Amino acid sequence: MGRSAIMGYLQLMRLPNLPTAAADVLAGGAIAGVSLQLDGPFNLPDLAPALFGLILASVFLYAGGVVLNDVFDADVDARERPERPIPRGAVSRSRAAFFGGGLLLLGVVAASMVRMESGYIAAMLAAAILLYDSYAKSSDFLGPLVMGVCRGFNLWLGISILPIAGAGSYLWVPVVYIFAVTTISRGEVYGGNKKALILAALMYVIAIFGVGILVGAETTRFWFSLPFLALLALMVFHPLWRAYQINQPAEIRGAVKGGVLGIVALDAAWAAGYGGLWVALIILALLPLSRLLAARFAVT
Repeated sequence: MGRSAIMGYLQLMRLPNLPTAAADVLAGGAIAGVSLQLDGPFNLPDLAPALFGLILASVFLYAGGVVLNDVFDADVDARERPERPIPRGAVSRSRAAFFGGGLLLLGVVAASMVRMESGYIAAMLAAAILLYDSYAKSSDFLGPLVMGVCRGFNLWLGISILPIAGAGSYLWVPVVYIFAVTTISRGEVYGGNKKALILAALMYVIAIFGVGILVGAETTRFWFSLPFLALLALMVFHPLWRAYQINQPAEIRGAVKGGVLGIVALDAAWAAGYGGLWVALIILALLPLSRLLAARFAVT
C-alpha cells in the first residue's frame, strides 16, 4: 500500500473528529459515576480496562461511519468535492466500503466484550449510522436528527459502563447539539444558509443551558462545569457569528469545525459536574490533539 492510499484511508476516517468520540465515552462514564476517587466504588483505575474498551468501540464506530459516508457520497463528491480520497482515486469505493463496514463490526464486537448492554447500544449506534449514511442525510430534518441520535447513543455507550437507570434524561443534549452542527453543515458547499445558522444558534443555547440545568439539579459541582460551558460557547458562537456575517462556504466550514471540536468542551462540562475537575481536564486534553490533527486533515 502506497503513501497516497494510506493518507486516503486516514482522510476517510476524519482523524480530528475521533478524539471527540472518545470524549463522549469519558463524559458518559463520568455521568454513570466513574471518578478519580481511589477509595470510591467506581474509581477510574479499577474501571480503566472497561473504559478503554468502550473508547475503542466508539472510535471504531465513528471512523466506520464517516468512511461509509464517503462511500455513499462518492458520486456527489466527484462533482462537489473532487479532492476527497474516493473521487481522486486514492482509495477505491469498494475497498472503502469494506474498510468502513469492518470498522463498524469491530466497534460492536469491542463494546460487547465490555458488557452485553454496551454491545446492544453499539449495535443500535451502528444501525443509526447506516441509516444516516444511506438515507437520512438527504433530509434537512431527518439528517440532523439521526446524526444527533448517533451522538446520543455514543454518550449512552459511555454511561453503559455501569448498570444505571435514567440515561435518557441526558441523551437529548447531544441530539440537540449535533442537530445544530449538522444544520450548519448544510451550507458548507454553496453557502447562503443564514436561517439555518439562526436555528443552530438557538439549539446551541438550548444544549448549553441544558447541561448547566442538569448538572446544577443533580450535583453540587455546577461551578466546576461553568468554565467549560463558557469555553464551549466561545468555540461555537465565534465562528458561527463570522459565518453569519460572511455567509460563504469557507466560513461555514469554520463554524462546522468549531461545533465538532466543541464537543470536547461539552463533554468536559458533563465530566466536571458528574466526575470532578480532573476527569474534565483529561477530556479537555483531547482538544489540542483534535486541533493538531485538524491542521492536517479535514474535519468535514
